Amino acid sequence: MYIYQIMSNNFGYIDIILLAMIAGFIILRLRSILGRKTGHEDRKIYSGFSERKFENIKKKAAENIKTKTNSELVGEEKENFLKGAEIAYESIITSFASGDKVKLKGLLSKDMASSFEEAIKTRENNNIQSDLTFIGMKEAQLEKYEKIKNEVFATVKFVCEIISVKKDKDNKIIEGDPNKIKTVTDHWKFSKNIFSKNPNWYLCEIINK
Repeated sequence: MYIYQIMSNNFGYIDIILLAMIAGFIILRLRSILGRKTGHEDRKIYSGFSERKFENIKKKAAENIKTKTNSELVGEEKENFLKGAEIAYESIITSFASGDKVKLKGLLSKDMASSFEEAIKTRENNNIQSDLTFIGMKEAQLEKYEKIKNEVFATVKFVCEIISVKKDKDNKIIEGDPNKIKTVTDHWKFSKNIFSKNPNWYLCEIINK
């Protein structure tokens, strides 16, 4: 009985050792077959899908950005923009008065350039002379700043002082007063393409208010 008990105990220990060896062997085989997790599995599985699908999602999200508040154009950037807008405003109204189509072309969008050229042509056909003196800018205020697809738009309120006179073919005044300064308020919308190498803004719309 004593010998039987000793042999039984020995077999118990042997069984435990054998089971441990088998378990260790199974674990090693599983690791060699499945490999270790490195943290890059998702990228491998979804490679290609993420490049195509998620780029489309980001593109659509960007296209859905319709409006930015003008608070996103602040500080020095806003100040420089308004200074440029003031210069553009003065150049456009004086060039239109003198009929300078070449100068206007570099300041206007294609549609606006066509409209201005048509107005100048009509004025010339009617033998009307337009004289304009720019006195100064009283106010330039950014009213709206928005992004639509690949275009950025900025609406500016201008308040300026001018002397404007129109004369007929006989040089008689038909509109305005050469001795009177007139205050004019305009709301102009400028635009530019965010992907264009040309940093210039162009007048794209004159808003009636």
